[in-house]
Amino acid sequence: MEVDDTQLLPALKKYFGFESFRPLQEQIIRDSLGGKDVFALLPTGGGKSLCFQLPALLRDGLTVVVSPLIALMKDQVDAMQSAGVPATFLNSSLAAGEARPRLRGLHQGEFKLLYVAPERLLLSGFLEDLKRWNVNLFAIDEAHCISEWGHDFRPEYRQLASLRDMFPTVPFMALTATATERVRADVVRQLKLQNCDAFVASFNRPNLKYRVSGKTKAYQQVISFIRARDGESGIIYCQARRTVEQLAEKLQADGIAAQPYHAGLPQEVRAGNQESFLWDETKVICATIAFGMGINKSNVRFVIHHDLPKNIESYYQETGRAGRDGLPSECLLLFSPGDRIKYSQFIDEKTDEHERDIAHTQLNQMIHYAESATCRRVDLLGYFGEDVAEKNCGACDNCLNPRETFDGTTVAKKFLSCVFRIKQMSGFGVGVNHAVEVLCGADTEKIRKWGHDRLSTYGIGTEYKRNEWAAIGRELIRLGYIWQDTGKFSTLELTQEGFAFLTSKDSLELTRPVSTPDSRAPKRRADGEIECDEALFESLRSLRKEMADDRGVPPYIVFSDVSLRQMARYYPQNAEEFSHINGVGEKKLKEFGDPFIEAIEEHLETYPKIQFGDS
Repeated sequence: MEVDDTQLLPALKKYFGFESFRPLQEQIIRDSLGGKDVFALLPTGGGKSLCFQLPALLRDGLTVVVSPLIALMKDQVDAMQSAGVPATFLNSSLAAGEARPRLRGLHQGEFKLLYVAPERLLLSGFLEDLKRWNVNLFAIDEAHCISEWGHDFRPEYRQLASLRDMFPTVPFMALTATATERVRADVVRQLKLQNCDAFVASFNRPNLKYRVSGKTKAYQQVISFIRARDGESGIIYCQARRTVEQLAEKLQADGIAAQPYHAGLPQEVRAGNQESFLWDETKVICATIAFGMGINKSNVRFVIHHDLPKNIESYYQETGRAGRDGLPSECLLLFSPGDRIKYSQFIDEKTDEHERDIAHTQLNQMIHYAESATCRRVDLLGYFGEDVAEKNCGACDNCLNPRETFDGTTVAKKFLSCVFRIKQMSGFGVGVNHAVEVLCGADTEKIRKWGHDRLSTYGIGTEYKRNEWAAIGRELIRLGYIWQDTGKFSTLELTQEGFAFLTSKDSLELTRPVSTPDSRAPKRRADGEIECDEALFESLRSLRKEMADDRGVPPYIVFSDVSLRQMARYYPQNAEEFSHINGVGEKKLKEFGDPFIEAIEEHLETYPKIQFGDS
């Protein structure tokens, strides 16, 4: 279908109120109206929806939009209807009585746009209906969901490939806001797009300022950040539902208009909190990744990641919810080196080995971004295959306040030599943490079992703490001196470049790690205070509060602070040891022993024990 400006621009103004197109929109629309398959990658706020909405108004028949986002369906249909466009949606949120008139309207050709979830679309009866509804385009929104390398892979999206066989003459449009070159190729292959042009806009969001800060006292960091931006709207992303609720409660208690959002909340509560945020009644939403896709709020001024995102695509998409109106906005990531171990354990619980490998690769990329000393924007855009000529963006922490470097020649050679000697002795590689333990002279069962305490590199790294050695190891991986396997154990091996450096007289500058003071270091004690692992104590206090709330009692009824401090000093790891803690009787041992021991063991998987005077 040939079109010219006399058709496109008046329709753009009439239905959407715009005088001109954003970058690539017009080319995408023209290709689609010409009957071609299209792949479109436009960043958040780049106007993806208009690329299929406008063509739907200019030709006969029905445009079917496949979307996994129920909230977005309703928002876009409401917006279309308010603009005078006949649109509707079908998904699981509708009762039978609500769906029937919509189906009747579709049979009678009353609608131009239909939004539908993939599960509904692929029902056999629904597919037969589609054949009678004169479908002129399948628009696959969030198309990265079809790729196992995408950050939000959804198995039900894979079945969309069958649509091409059922509707061979109907053009397809695949749209996403985030996809690497690998994901783009996978989407084209999975959807069987034919001779399509790929339209890829710049990933750069110049109005966003990126910052990574070492996570020390996370709540104080969060509230200080928010108070410095009084009255502005923001999103705080957390990994755990419990963290979401606790953070929202603390902010409310400190006078911040905050609400929680996660999939475990009742639907009416989620909907109410989301609406309150959209209407600027709630200023801060504390949420898991369940929140945000399909949220079109334009004046989000900041996004905080309280915890490390699982991959760079998720991070890019979530930060992209700030500053959709183009005004300056900020993105803060709180980072702890211990996140890698914690998330690796979650990944290792996956049953599919291929999925585990992908997840480990994505986690390593995210860790590398957080620890990088180079321009954040250059790193982000480079991940998506976009080269940037200017290596200083002037709007990220590394460009505004470059991190300190130091002569790392000796420490780099110590680390590389340790990796080499372990492989030479044992015939197999080990992970970063084991190499660090060898360098620090740790006395562990694995080190004794494998004889690594007899290596020449055993104990030669006592000048640095374990977390500092781990950061050095990860920088050597980023620099290409060490290769890290992406499998379950993430083993290390020297690359050719690493071996060449180890045997050369070359020097090497390394970067000081993201500032993360050791919050577990013992503080100066007041009279009667029990010196303990403060980070573990805080974790146990959170667990105590959770258990007390479940039982409807004050926290001190579960355990006193004396009991928790003793647990955080002596690290009991079985029932016998736990029974020696002050305040632990038989009933409390039976009722609370297992969860508290589990919390202590989980802590020790990330952090080593702190040795106190009598422990």
